[in-house]
Parts: sequence; structure tokens; C-alpha cells
Amino acid sequence: MPINQNRNNNNKTQIDTNYAHLQPQAVELEKVVLGALMIDTDAFSVVSEMLKPETFYDPRHQKIYEAIQTMNMEERPVDIMTVTDELTKMGAIEKVGGAGYLMEISSQVASAAHIEYHARILAQKYLQRQLIHYAGDIETQAYDEGVDVDELMQHAEGELFQLSQGNMKQDYTQIDPVIKDAVDILQRAAQNKGGLTGIPTGYQQMDDMTSGWQPSDLVIIAGRPAMGKTSFALSIAKNVAVDHGVPIGFFSLEMNNVQLVNRLISNVCEISGKKILNGQLDPSEWERLDKKIRSLTGAPIYIDDTPGLSVFELRTKARRLVREKGVKLLMIDYLQLMNANGMKFGSRQEEVST
Repeated sequence: MPINQNRNNNNKTQIDTNYAHLQPQAVELEKVVLGALMIDTDAFSVVSEMLKPETFYDPRHQKIYEAIQTMNMEERPVDIMTVTDELTKMGAIEKVGGAGYLMEISSQVASAAHIEYHARILAQKYLQRQLIHYAGDIETQAYDEGVDVDELMQHAEGELFQLSQGNMKQDYTQIDPVIKDAVDILQRAAQNKGGLTGIPTGYQQMDDMTSGWQPSDLVIIAGRPAMGKTSFALSIAKNVAVDHGVPIGFFSLEMNNVQLVNRLISNVCEISGKKILNGQLDPSEWERLDKKIRSLTGAPIYIDDTPGLSVFELRTKARRLVREKGVKLLMIDYLQLMNANGMKFGSRQEEVST
């Protein structure tokens, strides 16, 4: 049974759950935040990344914040009079309680000194309400005897991922620690043979250009069908894991683990894949095979051959590999076979890098 994904509506005034009377809220703090935004022109820049209209529980406060947000984006002055005028243009002044209500909430605030702290509380309350909403929906679907549990699990993880992404705030960094990190990398490069700061691939020209593959690098090997993309990736995997002892994770969405290892053996032994498949090797090739396989045995290469792997499953598995095996490099063969399980991304690049 398909999973119901048409539930999330961020524009809903109230979240429809069986636990509505228990919804976390801080209406009095909402008044304080809105009042501060109307008396301090610099306050909006402090909270704009944390708050959106639906963050506010009271429908009146959603409209007031929407007006303040619009005015700030258009770089118009914000005060009680201008907000009243904007709400009038929006046709919402009566819905929020009129100019008298705006006067009431602004009179409760003397300054915007603690607005960031207050805004964080509102953001947390909103996140709690969203979690209640998602959990209630997942619970309802879980009671359905016809539901596909694996799909429901992936769907639940996807919803939580989107919720967490929507509430992440990327803070600025003062330059001093960044300078220290840059100098540390420079010193490591000076100490390493060849001046590499990242993971060596074993391909000299590529390593010279990249100084080795760096943490957080997204490297895409592109080429037409049957041009050797997988063989090239396996060659790098061998160089990284066998020659340099760097743990790697290899996600094979097309071939099973035996097929993949056969390709790796063929690559390492320089024996055709057809011969490896049918076992028609001459004595010298058997000798070479035995020697090379011994070099592969114990190599920190961890293979996952789950077909149709989703973005969220891969993330979970990757984190486990990093935590348990100290993996430094992840390879996926190949990206087009991954699925996003209904998540919407702005581009394929965004989907992959997520």
C-alpha cells in the first residue's frame, strides 16, 4: 500500500492531531518577540533565520510576523504605525485585533535585548508541534495492516530529515579558528611525501591537481556506458585501502558483492573478467591470482550491495561505517540507482550531496 505523503502543510494555522490540547506553545513570548520587532529595527536580522510565520502558534501572531517579515525584506521601516498600515493592505488588520492589539503587545516590551533567546524558545515549540504532527500521522499509518513497513520507515526518516533540515541554522565563524585549521593542513602537507593533504588515489596527476581527496569532497566519475567507470573506482579503492590502509565503504547498487569482488580481482590481477568468471586461468595466472588475493585479504574495504538504496538508508549506513570502522572514503556505484523516497530537491546535485 502506498504511503500517504500529502499531509504536511506548513500554512495550516493549527496542526490537526488528537493531542491538540497538549500542543507546546508560548503565546506570551510570541507577543514579546513581536513587540521587540516593532520597536527595534535591528531585531529582525537576529531572528529571521529562526522564525517564519507558522512558527507562531496564535493565528494573529502569524499574520503580524508575516507583515513584519515582508516589510523587512522590502527594506521598509517597521514600527507600530507602518505594521498597522501593512496589515490593512493585507486585509488582515481586523483579524489580528486591530491597531489596539498592536499597541498592547508593543507596550509590553522595553527593549529587544533577549529576543534571540525568546525566538529560540518559539522555534523549539514549533518543532515540538511538528514532531507531534508527524508522529501522529506515522502512528495512524502504522495501524494499517496493509502498509508496507519498509516504505513507512523510509518515509518517516525522510519526514524527520526534512524537518531537521528546515530548522538548521548555519552560524558564522570568526576567522581565527579557520586560520588555525588552514595552517594545520599546510603543515601536514609539508610533512607528507608529495605534499598531499588528503587521501591519495594512486593516480599521480589527479593527486597533484587535488592534493589528494579532501574531507567533504564530492567526486563524481562520469563517462559513457562501458567506459570503465566501475573499474576505475575499484582501482582507486584498491590503492586507497590496500596501499595506504585507509578504510573505505563501497556501496554497490548494481552488482552483488561477489560480482564486485570479481571485478576487483580482475583489476588487481590484470586478468580478464571473462577468465575470472569461467575459471579458465593458466598456471602463471593462478599464481598471480593467489599472490594478489593475499594482498587484498584483510584490506579495510567494506561492501554494501543493497539494491535500490535510498538517500536516507545510505546516510544511516555511512554513519555506522564511519563510527564503527573509521571509514574515510565512501564510494557509490552508481548514483542514478539511488532513490530519494519522495523527497523534493532543487537539483540532482543537491540530492546527491545531501
